[in-house]
Amino acid sequence: MLDPIYTNGVIAVKERGLLGEKLLRFTEMTAEEVLRALAEAGFGSGAEERTGEALCEAEERALDNFIREYAPSKTELIYLLSPRDFHNAKALCKAQILHTDAQNMLAPEGLIAVAELASAVSGQNTLPPYIGMPISEVLSRADITGAEVGAVFDGALCKYLSACCKFSPVLKKLAAGRADRLNILTSFRSGGEEFAQKLYVGGGKLKPGDLSVLFGDEDEILTAYKKSPYLGFIRLCLSAKNRGLPFTAAERALESFEAEYFVQKKYELEGKLPFLYYVFRRRAEIQNVRIITVCLNAGLNAQSIKERLRAV
Repeated sequence: MLDPIYTNGVIAVKERGLLGEKLLRFTEMTAEEVLRALAEAGFGSGAEERTGEALCEAEERALDNFIREYAPSKTELIYLLSPRDFHNAKALCKAQILHTDAQNMLAPEGLIAVAELASAVSGQNTLPPYIGMPISEVLSRADITGAEVGAVFDGALCKYLSACCKFSPVLKKLAAGRADRLNILTSFRSGGEEFAQKLYVGGGKLKPGDLSVLFGDEDEILTAYKKSPYLGFIRLCLSAKNRGLPFTAAERALESFEAEYFVQKKYELEGKLPFLYYVFRRRAEIQNVRIITVCLNAGLNAQSIKERLRAV
């Protein structure tokens, strides 16, 4: 792995290409104007087509290459790219169970080639236990539901990240934060404590007993979590539940919390941390460009689009 000082110098140059507040202005443009502005900013350089999705895919490939080349250690590489392996293994297992094609469900490759994962799912090879075991568990259970398939792989991922990041305080904290937020969101979605406990994933600080209060009344929940770092996240879940709406805002918060963590500490970052800060910011920007272009093509207004954006 490269010297963090050298990597931070590379990042300082790359940060000039971040879109920043331009994203908010994009929401007030037409789709055609956004594509022109992205081209002028060099976003999606090398894309074969000039569509929003093609530009985002090109940026994702470039960022993945940057991660592979400049990751300060194997720990950062695992944290950033191994979730793709679990996602793709889950997609391949669901496709096999449903006798359908997994192609449209796959994410870009992580640290394990999709072909290797597919061979393992079809029983032609074996993988390391951290990902081979959830594949075997899912395929061996009759009548397993989609939610349960997701829980098996989410649980295996959280366990793997927790083990791999135990010597990195920041990544260990982020891995636990993701597991806890996932369990909170699952509790609100499930509609019942018994089913939520079946979908519980380890790796966080909250135990099943800590989540039981989420099935009580609102005052009880807010009192129990009034000093918790998850209070804001729980309020988002409660708001959606009370209004009978999807948990979209909480889902956005779950996907954005890593970038938000570094934004709040951006003046304290040193060593390996500027690398993570840059990667999470860039990932959020790519996702926001995707959201903006899709929403503009669907005819949504600027305010509706801004409400859907990840951390800006």
